[in-house]
Amino acid sequence: MFAAERRQLILEMVRANGAVSLRELARVVQTSEVTVRRDVRALEAEGLLDRRHGGAVLPGGFTRESGFPQKSHLATAEKTAIADLAAGLVEEGEAIVVGAGTTTQELARRLARVPGLTVVTNSLLVAQALAHANRVEVVMTGGTLRGSNYALVGSGAEQSLQGLRVSRAFLSGSGLTAERGLSTSNMLSASVDRALVQAAAEVVVLADHSKLGTDTMFQTVPTDVITRLVTDEPPAHDDRAATELQALADQGVQIAVAGSGTSGAGGGESAPARQSRRDVPLPVQRRQLPGGGHPLRSAAAMDPAPERSARVADLRRR
Repeated sequence: MFAAERRQLILEMVRANGAVSLRELARVVQTSEVTVRRDVRALEAEGLLDRRHGGAVLPGGFTRESGFPQKSHLATAEKTAIADLAAGLVEEGEAIVVGAGTTTQELARRLARVPGLTVVTNSLLVAQALAHANRVEVVMTGGTLRGSNYALVGSGAEQSLQGLRVSRAFLSGSGLTAERGLSTSNMLSASVDRALVQAAAEVVVLADHSKLGTDTMFQTVPTDVITRLVTDEPPAHDDRAATELQALADQGVQIAVAGSGTSGAGGGESAPARQSRRDVPLPVQRRQLPGGGHPLRSAAAMDPAPERSARVADLRRR
């Protein structure tokens, strides 16, 4: 295929889907990711699309956000592996909050097997994944439905979270940097995510490597509030993602790196994710969240420091 033909096909795919990963583009045009990256660079120079870490999107800068249909086709194997690893952090009988997103939707599918769990969410997709789970209680926020990501936003959602205390919050976003933390492209979504964070004693961010080093318009979680990052292994040539991971670790964020694994059809059951053998510093003197950290669980069940350290060590050995 000539370069002009490849680029026309790439442009048609991006226009049809809103956002497409480099891996998927390379598969469709039957060439290497290096060649596709060169094509995407040329199309960006003409103003026909925007490059994003790990893919290409329609032009729009910081304020543009892809909808659920586009996001659901990006980094599917990576999201599955991340969800597998993140689900191992959740214990029986725990109370957590889960934000909106395609990665958190994958996590919710796995949480359906955790008995006695209470999940507070503003995501219709997360609630749907847990709707038929035995012994899992789902609590939904109020708010106004935002159709592009099937999430409840606005003052109703934020007010329903006031006074809530849970052990952990699991959040995703549009970008993650060591400088600004987690960010998103939509102001209403960012505001609700901040309210979810206020309700949790710990914050776990789920972000595949394509989001590392990407900065978007609205900050949701500052780096010093992030307890853990669950991500996938960046490709060998991806220096920016690797540098960002090290910078996050240097700031005290615990890093859990999942392998891509193999997933079943439709993102259902999957092979266990592996974690890379990576030594990262544990956070020290994290900033205290306003309102304290009194989760719904009893103090004895709230993950004392020795047990938490043991679980982190076990997670690294896997």
